[in-house]
Amino acid sequence: MGKILYLECNSGISGDMTVGALLDLGADRQVLENALESLGVDGYHLHFSRKVVCGLDAFDFDVHLEDGHEYEHDHGHPHSHIHRNLHDIYHIIDHLDSNDRVKEMARTMFRIVAEAESKAHGLPVEQVHFHEVGAVDSIVDIISVAVCIDNLGVEDVVVSALSEGRGHVHCQHGVLPVPVPATANIASSYGLKLHFTDNDGEMVTPTGAAIAAALRTKDRLPASCRLLKTGMGAGNKVFKQANVLRAMLLETSQDEDRTMWVLETNLDDCTGEMLGLAMEMLLEAGAADVWYTPIHMKKNRPAYMLSVLCRESSIEAMEEIILTQTTTIGIRRYQTERTILERSEIQVETSYGPADVKVCAYKGRKFFYPEYESIRRICTEQSVDFQTAYHHVRMKAEESRQD
Repeated sequence: MGKILYLECNSGISGDMTVGALLDLGADRQVLENALESLGVDGYHLHFSRKVVCGLDAFDFDVHLEDGHEYEHDHGHPHSHIHRNLHDIYHIIDHLDSNDRVKEMARTMFRIVAEAESKAHGLPVEQVHFHEVGAVDSIVDIISVAVCIDNLGVEDVVVSALSEGRGHVHCQHGVLPVPVPATANIASSYGLKLHFTDNDGEMVTPTGAAIAAALRTKDRLPASCRLLKTGMGAGNKVFKQANVLRAMLLETSQDEDRTMWVLETNLDDCTGEMLGLAMEMLLEAGAADVWYTPIHMKKNRPAYMLSVLCRESSIEAMEEIILTQTTTIGIRRYQTERTILERSEIQVETSYGPADVKVCAYKGRKFFYPEYESIRRICTEQSVDFQTAYHHVRMKAEESRQD
């Protein structure tokens, strides 16, 4: 069972909204403050509070810039007199007192914004000097997201479609259309889905889009899961709907094993050796089952249909093996449901030595299935026939469960 973070971006996404939602989920505030203090960046203080948005209680996280430090915060605020590039940002991250995973997440988010800005302005990444990503509040937002994700123990992240507004926004480059070029570039490059609304103004900031692009590991939620907690991060703008980012911490359960995927492809020009290797590699990569079915294809060619049963998280790995280790040029896939028994493994002592047994349960009944490798070892080492060894091990397993 693993933890999944679901970011529901029905009111867009920004850096401060994401940090607020993660803190509301239970990310440790002290761990975050200690990490930020290690950066050696000053000129700001953090604001932690709660805020009611359309009747919803949400966590309000904000970076307050101190007098004498003028940095741009998203769009439309005073311009910064400090021009940082990506190298400068990486140098700041190097000072972060945290693990490598946190640092790499932060670097990735900054790199995504930097590449989007460079494309928008027609300059190489190393020549881009920009305010948004170099501003203190953006540094704090992005690093805070990385620290909080790590602190929550999240393994996978699913991001909904990003709701975006319309119209124009004022920034240091002038008046830009919504979504601003950097945000549009990130959405295009990383396949983020946008849902355009009739709200006037920017709902997805470049920082928010970069967070979504960098954190997303899955395209969809599992068929079933347990909701552990919900967090709300407050935004600073007023829209018709509640301007909050809702984050859900989910946990997959054994029910996830009931929803599987079947991958299929027809093969009429593969050798037996090629098919055998493909099956071995698929099973080693985590397929639940692999099988071949004799079929006849066009031109009356004898052929085989390769079928693979796997979890959704394994689809990409399975398809890579099929496409590179066989001669196929396409794969079909569909979702399927299965009923499975509760299973466990035990080891029993027999007169032939130890043996592994699979125990399955169904409505109060238990079934004992000696593992093939244990029976094979007994047969070869003890000169016992298969049937005798199998029944002896099963009997010992049944007796052990009755004790």
